[in-house]
Amino acid sequence: MKIAIIDYGMGNLFSVEQALKRLGAEVIVTSDKTCLETADALVLPGVGAFPDAMKRLQETRLIPFIQQTKKPLLGICLGMQLMFEQSEEVAPTDGLKIFQGHIKRFEGVSRIPHMGWNELNVQQTPIWLTSSLLPKDRYVYFVHSFYATKMDEKELVAYADYEGIKVPGIVSKDNFTGMQFHPEKSGQFGVYLLTAWAKGVMEKIC
Repeated sequence: MKIAIIDYGMGNLFSVEQALKRLGAEVIVTSDKTCLETADALVLPGVGAFPDAMKRLQETRLIPFIQQTKKPLLGICLGMQLMFEQSEEVAPTDGLKIFQGHIKRFEGVSRIPHMGWNELNVQQTPIWLTSSLLPKDRYVYFVHSFYATKMDEKELVAYADYEGIKVPGIVSKDNFTGMQFHPEKSGQFGVYLLTAWAKGVMEKIC
């Protein structure tokens, strides 16, 4: 299985790359569309500000490719947020518009960013995630100041509670999946989620 990590200059590329390699995947890190088209699946990572990330993606001319791809695509942290309609970070900025919803800053909480371990509450299971095999310990590692709001509940797979705010943790629609947390830094449960997603990719291409 060949997984391509989309390199647009704003991702935690090394840790994601190493996590996927430990699963036995062949991993390439590239911004070349031709190389991306040869992969079985894609990962859109992200660290930093939403407007800067969208600007970088525009510069790579990969936005239409990402929006139209039929390959399984996993967005991680900022990469997940970019797949929504718009973000209010810095100034209103349009996203990739794959998922319904807007990205807004946390308000009325004791600490920003939402940083550390939090429990995922799974409310539905997409094809790649088998509910009967889910571990009981479902804690994952978050680091973010903005979160998805006004989203379609049918696309919400799992969420975390942060001081009474329902924070989307995993979203899924067609071939697109997003994880707000960092699965590559989330211990055994993070490994489980990445493995389940990668296995789902394999079952689709075999």
